[in-house]
Amino acid sequence: MVISSMADSLVRGMESVGDSVSEALFEPVIRLGVTGLARSGKTVFITSLVANLLDRGRMPGLVAQHEGRINAAYLQPQPDDTVPRFDYENHLAALTGPNPHWPESTRAVSELRLSFKVRPAGLLSGLKGPRTVHLDIVDYPGEWLLDLALLDKSYDDWSTETLNRITERAEAQEFLAQAKAVAPEAKHDEPVAQSLAQAFSGYLNTARDAGFYDCTPGRFLLPGDLAGSPVLTFAPLPVEGVATRNSLHREMARRYEAYKLRVVKPFFREHFARIDRQVVLVDALGAIHKGPKAVEDMRLAMGDILSAFRPGRNAWLSQYLLGKRVERILFAATKADHLHHLQHPRLTSIMEALTRDARDRASFAGAETSAVSLAALRATTEEMRTHEGVPLACVRGTLLDGKQAAFYPGELPEDPAHLLGAARSGAESWLGEDYGFMSFAPANLTLRSGDGPPHIRLDRAAQFLIGDRL
Repeated sequence: MVISSMADSLVRGMESVGDSVSEALFEPVIRLGVTGLARSGKTVFITSLVANLLDRGRMPGLVAQHEGRINAAYLQPQPDDTVPRFDYENHLAALTGPNPHWPESTRAVSELRLSFKVRPAGLLSGLKGPRTVHLDIVDYPGEWLLDLALLDKSYDDWSTETLNRITERAEAQEFLAQAKAVAPEAKHDEPVAQSLAQAFSGYLNTARDAGFYDCTPGRFLLPGDLAGSPVLTFAPLPVEGVATRNSLHREMARRYEAYKLRVVKPFFREHFARIDRQVVLVDALGAIHKGPKAVEDMRLAMGDILSAFRPGRNAWLSQYLLGKRVERILFAATKADHLHHLQHPRLTSIMEALTRDARDRASFAGAETSAVSLAALRATTEEMRTHEGVPLACVRGTLLDGKQAAFYPGELPEDPAHLLGAARSGAESWLGEDYGFMSFAPANLTLRSGDGPPHIRLDRAAQFLIGDRL
């Protein structure tokens, strides 16, 4: 295990040497990872970001665009031949076509390369010609994200944590009944193992649909060609002490370790270890609507997410010796268009408070972090309505069934502690408050030449993530 880890580090170090030399002598590359928890809008974010970087009429917050230094932007084949291409054209057609609809969610790793011709800024602007900067956008399923936290946990630790966490959840009772009915130290029986794995997988799918975010292992939700394999045929058990030979406990632990070795580690090595900028998308409004327990669950998930990213400054020496580290991490609360702009500062404050622990650890490690509320594709318009003599700041849009509706979600608190305090204390509901949530369809768009799809603060997000490299 130690020798394998050393070899992995050496390989990553050599890859970083090659990348560093190539970037220094030829054309710099920014690898931007896009991830998030379930229903956070990764596919829409990437599609709108690329569309607005190609047609930058709505990107005044991107300094290089504001200064007129971007001569051109164009799509190229991604450099990783074994990674599927992000289906940008079909996703854009889904969002902006005559019958707009939300595209399919991320189900596998994909990549897209966007290249810029940029004129230098400052004193050298008149002495040097335009240079090429490549942006490699890597999209990966949120369902796989939290698996990286398993790398530091043994099977026994993971089992204990998981069982303790889900013991009161209604969605887990069927699986828990099966787990309690078996003797972990009894001889391994494959039909029993398969039944437990199927029950646990069923729980994970139900829990995700109910709004829980700690649904690991992620490949149980999106197994792909691993479906039915031993590496996905394990489950947490109430175990104590050393596993005896040929026992169910021993076999479950072996398969858990194989999952980390054969599934999680290669995913980390081939994708995460090469990322130097990261955006984490969060459906904070959806969690608030579901209640305090969902908000606390999301806050804890943010801490687990950050532990995967090896944050720090990409000093040239650390690249040579240890591989790249994430330099900048943006935590973005999506679907800001579900709120009137008067409430956007409050949503941003809640996002900052929700990710405070995660951002503090990243900053301590040398990474620059930020939190923002945004809408990658604006689906609503704003209006003021009067209800019982009180003016309400509403949004109007088209619902998924095609009907038009005006919506007032409730007023977010000015102090985020009012939400997070209730969440941390285990409250069952918001004290006297009710926060609504409505699903809107994409609006019909008529885009002028040179304009990308309408958005909220996507240009500021782009400036934070890549502006310094342009």
